[in-house]
Amino acid sequence: MKNTAPPARLWGLSLVLGLIGWGCSALRHQLLQSNAYDLGLFDQWSWLIGSGKEPISSMENVHLLADHGAWLFYLAGWAYGLFPSIQWLFASQAMALSLTAIPIWLLARDAELPPKLCWLSCTLWWLQPVVFNANLFDFHPEVWAMPALAGALWAERQNKPWLWLTLLLLMLGCRDGLVLITLGLAIDLALRKRWRWSLAAFSLSISWLLLLSRWLYPFLRGGEGPKAASRMFSYLGSNLNEILINLLTSPGLIINHLDWLGGLQYLLFISIVLAPFWRCRSIPVLMAATPLLLVNLLSESSSYRTLIHHYSLPIAVIAVAGAIDGLSQNPPRRFPWVRLGWVVACWVALAKPWFFTGPYLQRLALLPDTRAAITEIKANDAVLTTSYLVPQLSQREEIAFARRSMEEVTKTNRWNILLLNPSDPGWGSSRDRQQQLLDEVQQAGWTCKTWPSGLERCERPPQQTKNKE
Repeated sequence: MKNTAPPARLWGLSLVLGLIGWGCSALRHQLLQSNAYDLGLFDQWSWLIGSGKEPISSMENVHLLADHGAWLFYLAGWAYGLFPSIQWLFASQAMALSLTAIPIWLLARDAELPPKLCWLSCTLWWLQPVVFNANLFDFHPEVWAMPALAGALWAERQNKPWLWLTLLLLMLGCRDGLVLITLGLAIDLALRKRWRWSLAAFSLSISWLLLLSRWLYPFLRGGEGPKAASRMFSYLGSNLNEILINLLTSPGLIINHLDWLGGLQYLLFISIVLAPFWRCRSIPVLMAATPLLLVNLLSESSSYRTLIHHYSLPIAVIAVAGAIDGLSQNPPRRFPWVRLGWVVACWVALAKPWFFTGPYLQRLALLPDTRAAITEIKANDAVLTTSYLVPQLSQREEIAFARRSMEEVTKTNRWNILLLNPSDPGWGSSRDRQQQLLDEVQQAGWTCKTWPSGLERCERPPQQTKNKE
């Protein structure tokens, strides 16, 4: 019987690449390039769980489970209970991405590819531009699901139904949006006439969607349904029912709002890397990406149609599986160096390591002042700051960033510390709004301190702070 176990060298290389990815994301964070959305959100939720508090974000006033139904994220809270550190998020994300190569190796061996092509398959995953970019873009728990997705593809092909079902449930526990992938897997299975498996994947998807939209989200949000659906498709309606009805009955709304140029560019970028490896045998598994691909194309937000964010990661896993099927249909007589060279060229063009030579260095001058200001903030302070400073201070009960539409600070007793920088207001804010907030608290008698970089820290006088009941 042939040996299908991943070699020790693959485990070792995956761990090394995971450490490199962890180092890159941690460095980006230290350079003040991370943000409230989503690193600050998940860091605060993790800290709240680890501290035994209810995980309700002070930025969104939303319970963790009401965000994306990510019940598996309680594992991060357990880790924070042992040692509260944002590095848990960076390390787990980087390791999940690098170790996805392990089930990909198993997929390649199941397709009876020789060891060299198994190594090639793993390399195709590591060289996906979206893999590198998503590792840098803050933190998102659905990244944890990538090994489970690759493993589920392998488990189905090995006829391991209970392992397959368990991995699908773990995927859904990372993010509600992954229900689009389980629906896609049902399409893949139907195309291969695996009817019982297809029905199981479809039933699980619909059941999970109904559980979240009809029970969990309304229970935790006071009757409201999925937040992401209304945010992504507001042009189709204000709730899930309206969106689904208009999606089926009002194609004109879709045609008028569709970003045709951006959509075509997205389709090109998401397929161009591995298209040379796909063959007819690749079509069924590639169809598994269809529901997620359509949602990304129809979304109002252009961030769903980039290789910078995490939204296309599951498609990258499926694309590699399609490449494995293509290699198994037409095994190359020689190692496909030319096609591998094309993949490397695409990584160089579309991945963002060069950000560390320019865009990520823009706040270097701000670092000393930021460190000095943070040392003056106490653990129980309620802090209003800029988006890029939220993840530096998010392990507390009250933290938010100064939005453009924020109410006057002196009208509420919520904040006792403002840490703002009008010269670099960050995402979701503006120079004018931050200056207005600083002027407001100064007139109210707050004590303020300014650093040369323009960073300003203001503290509410003790006599103005009411005791919380």
